Order: sequence, then structure tokens, then C-alpha cells
Amino acid sequence: MKKNKNLTSFDEHLDEQYGKRGTAKRTEFEIKAKAFLIGEVIKDERRLANLTQEQLADKIGAKKSFISRIENGKSDIQLSTLYRLLEFGLGRKIELLVH
Repeated sequence: MKKNKNLTSFDEHLDEQYGKRGTAKRTEFEIKAKAFLIGEVIKDERRLANLTQEQLADKIGAKKSFISRIENGKSDIQLSTLYRLLEFGLGRKIELLVH
């Protein structure tokens, strides 16, 4: 089977666009990507709990705009806030796994 020379792996694409792992540009990209991922998790869990952004915000004593910024990956989130959102606001448990 012939390999198409125009195809690259996702890792190769990231290396080309943002540099190798450990470079400043790549680290910045990965931080933003993880913030986006956390926002998506919160959004999914909020929807599973049948809550609006405003209802979740009220449960944790925040503003709807704050929940929106987190769900859109536009705001850094402290661990204490993540805990409040998921455990108190949504009744979920957080497990931290470090590789």
C-alpha cells in the first residue's frame, strides 16, 4: 500500500503549527486547549443536570457571564472554582490524575 506523502499525523501538524512540545508557543496552545476541554466538560455536565448557565451560577454564587466564559474556554479557572462548579453546583466528583 502506498503512503500519501501529503498526509501528516495530528502530532506532526501540531509540531508544524505550534512547535515541538516544550516550546513556549506549543505550551501556550496546549494550555488554551485544556481550558477549552474543561469548559466543554462543565457545559456537558450542566446540560446533563438540566441546568441553565444562570441556574448553575446562582447555585455557586457567581454570574452567568462567568459560567459562559468558562464554558467557552475564555477564562482561567482556579481549582477551588472547578471544585465548586462540579461538586457543589453539579453534584459530580473530581478525580485528579497526573501522568
